[in-house]
Amino acid sequence: MGGVAVVSGPVLVTGPTGNVGRAVVRALLTEGVAVRAAVKSPEHTVSLLKEMEGDVMPVPLDFRRPETFLPALEGVRGVFLMRPQALAHAEGTLHAFIDAAATQGVKQVVFLSMAGAEKRAWAPHHAVEEHLKRSTVGWTLLRPAFFAQNLGDAYREDIRQDGRLYMPAGHGKVAFVDVRDVGEVAARALLDTSLRNRAFTLTGLEAVTFDEVASVLSEVLGRPIRYVPASVPGYVRHLHQRRLSWDQLGMQTLMHVGLRFGKAEQVDPTLTNLLGRPTRTVRQYIEDHAPLWR
Repeated sequence: MGGVAVVSGPVLVTGPTGNVGRAVVRALLTEGVAVRAAVKSPEHTVSLLKEMEGDVMPVPLDFRRPETFLPALEGVRGVFLMRPQALAHAEGTLHAFIDAAATQGVKQVVFLSMAGAEKRAWAPHHAVEEHLKRSTVGWTLLRPAFFAQNLGDAYREDIRQDGRLYMPAGHGKVAFVDVRDVGEVAARALLDTSLRNRAFTLTGLEAVTFDEVASVLSEVLGRPIRYVPASVPGYVRHLHQRRLSWDQLGMQTLMHVGLRFGKAEQVDPTLTNLLGRPTRTVRQYIEDHAPLWR
């Protein structure tokens, strides 16, 4: 790992029980870094974290409760920061947390943003990026594209129960990125000063259609999986039946309609360059996680 190590104490990881957070925790533990796992209720998440072999300590953190900020940040040298989906506005929550990190002498904040956040003033991620740039802490902005792990989360039941991928993405292509690769880069950004005060767009090395993804799923699972392009009203009804909240429903629909128009097809070599190896493909993700859909 190049650069100068910036972490001499523990790293605070937010969202440690989600896909990206877990990947960051694992990558940090591989590097021998002690991790503080920021959770709303540590007693409920200890069991989830037991699978992590290494120095992981759950600590209470709630972005809506500023009194939890300083205890969680005490002695911490770096922070991996994610915006919880439930937080629509960063003012008074994430911004206040970043300010608290600065007062506590945190050296580096790695923020999980989104591809194109720098051009989308309406996105909460944009506001957090700008606040970080104005703060006194070092920062790295990670802007990943479409996660391969969506196949095992948002689409899992459709694939398992109905044998189909159903979304209003038309024939758009997607340069899927694997959260395991993002986790490795996040850990490196917390340990390497050469990545400080820089922003990185992260994608896979190939853009594929959902027809192609369905073909790989069919091959790996040994049963037919088909891609069914949805209409917008049909997709909204589908998500409503899946009991998504209206906020989640709106975000999912907007995101997938954007795929029709190439919003996630751009391939960027940055992630491969940072890893020093090719990124994982969507086929690798499917092969590694086949039991999810069986």
